[in-house]
Amino acid sequence: MIAERSRDQWYALQVRSRWESSTATLLSGKGYQTLLPTFKAQKRWRGGPREVPAPLFPGYVFCQFDAHKRLPVLVTPGVLSVVGRGRIPVPVEDSEIDAIQRVIFSGLRAEPWPYLEVGQQVRIEDGVLSGLEGILTSFRGSRRIVVSVSLLCRSVALEIDRSGVCPIQSARSTLVGQLTIPQLLEPVLA
Repeated sequence: MIAERSRDQWYALQVRSRWESSTATLLSGKGYQTLLPTFKAQKRWRGGPREVPAPLFPGYVFCQFDAHKRLPVLVTPGVLSVVGRGRIPVPVEDSEIDAIQRVIFSGLRAEPWPYLEVGQQVRIEDGVLSGLEGILTSFRGSRRIVVSVSLLCRSVALEIDRSGVCPIQSARSTLVGQLTIPQLLEPVLA
């Protein structure tokens, strides 16, 4: 067990892909408190679809430890790094850990979701607008967003289901005839 508990904080550990469960088990065996939130994912098997537990945050395990004594955590099989700024570990807020635990124990269905921010470039993935990119301008309730599409230096706002949108890394342009049309989607909080 870790001797000095007063300095222990929660940290997010980046772990090898598909090693979340075994890494959490190994850390728990070393006496660390871990948190590996899971959800029931639909997987296709030969006999039909089945629900199997999958990590809510793929590639990450939460662990409580003293950052000054992190070497035993870092040498645990599966651990790649402690999430932080550069080489400085940044603790996860206690309120965020509490919120994650409350979601897990609520019994409500939770699943991973892309993180979207107002002003972010996004791509529409579903429906007749599939492939169109724009800037997320606002959120309309919990399920809908407004996307602004710049076309010929004009904007058109569309209200679409947020499940059909994914974030993109960089702004891209499409060449149509002689015109370059930036297609950006950006979220804006309404």
